[in-house]
Amino acid sequence: MSVAGSTIYLDYQATTPTDARVVEAMLPFLNEQFGNPHSTSHAFGWEAKDAVEAAREELANLIGAEPREVVFTSGATESNNLAIKGVGRFYRERRPHIVTLVTEHKCVLESVRRLEREGNRVTILGVGADGLVDLDELAAAIDDETALVSIMTVNNEIGVIQPMAEIGALCRSRGAFLHTDAAQAAGKVPLDVNAMNIDLLSISGHKMYGPMGIGALYVRRRPRVRLEPLFDGGGQERGIRSGTLPAPLCVGLGTAARLAADELASEAERLGALRGRFLNAIRARVPDMRLNGSAEKRIPGNLNLSFPGTDSEQLMAALGGVAVSSGSACTSAEVEPSYVLRALGVEDDLARASLRIGLGRQTTEDEVDRAVDQIADEIERQRSPDAQSVA
Repeated sequence: MSVAGSTIYLDYQATTPTDARVVEAMLPFLNEQFGNPHSTSHAFGWEAKDAVEAAREELANLIGAEPREVVFTSGATESNNLAIKGVGRFYRERRPHIVTLVTEHKCVLESVRRLEREGNRVTILGVGADGLVDLDELAAAIDDETALVSIMTVNNEIGVIQPMAEIGALCRSRGAFLHTDAAQAAGKVPLDVNAMNIDLLSISGHKMYGPMGIGALYVRRRPRVRLEPLFDGGGQERGIRSGTLPAPLCVGLGTAARLAADELASEAERLGALRGRFLNAIRARVPDMRLNGSAEKRIPGNLNLSFPGTDSEQLMAALGGVAVSSGSACTSAEVEPSYVLRALGVEDDLARASLRIGLGRQTTEDEVDRAVDQIADEIERQRSPDAQSVA
């Protein structure tokens, strides 16, 4: 039993445990069916290749794509880099403009800034207090030179769901490609790349109960999206992403996608009930708590809460029995307020008092109740006159 074994895990947006059914599917490809999927001269390679292609089909089914439009990568960070830099560089001469949001994941923002240094023109839009993009502002930002709009489906900190169908229709009408980082959305909300007019979509295995180190990028074939590859090599994955595919990880990701598709509706209902239970219970104990981001347009398993008069770093340090994360990121010795919460207009003191609660497949009602009690007890302790005088 690990040290973490007795801890209540409520950080499912950071990572998810690999589902036992996924591990079982992967095991034969680690020590028995160990062929290289690119070795086409013998049965070991054929067997691995067939398994990889079956996994590709499972991923395609999850998002409404064709299997040949799915490119395996090492994860969402690589997928986002490949989508953004690949389009930005390929179309730079004709359409140098890129549009994104200030609340995107760091790998998206840094990729866009890299393109800006290389000569692309970049627009980074703000969001409303609910964390959602203003469609009129987005429409005004897209011009005749816009090659790509990159907007994540579900925000990794505040869990809000962007109106992807409306965004996709807007981009298609203006001739711009739409990329979405769907790492927090795949397997949690319904996705259909055709109905939503999504041209590129990034997936991460370990965010959906699959293994770490594997992900995928959907690349639309009609109308065709052209990418400049990040890697030079043997030309695997239709020349878009060279490198030997890790068959065990691909199988794991495919299995995770199948399970997520099968259980999406029932799990969303269960997590929605747990989220409501948590929110009502913590609000009863801490009436002045604040919910960050839209209350309605968010995934069932996420809450981002600010607790006035507390410090999230101190809260997390004291919560030895509950694993949660903060809206703050540590850089060297300084703790900066979350840039996502700042973009929503959350004051710095409240941003520093925020916790991200992530519920998932293994979360139980008992764990929710015990976590609420531990968090509320520690908030009351921090707010007590004795604690204030020590501070």
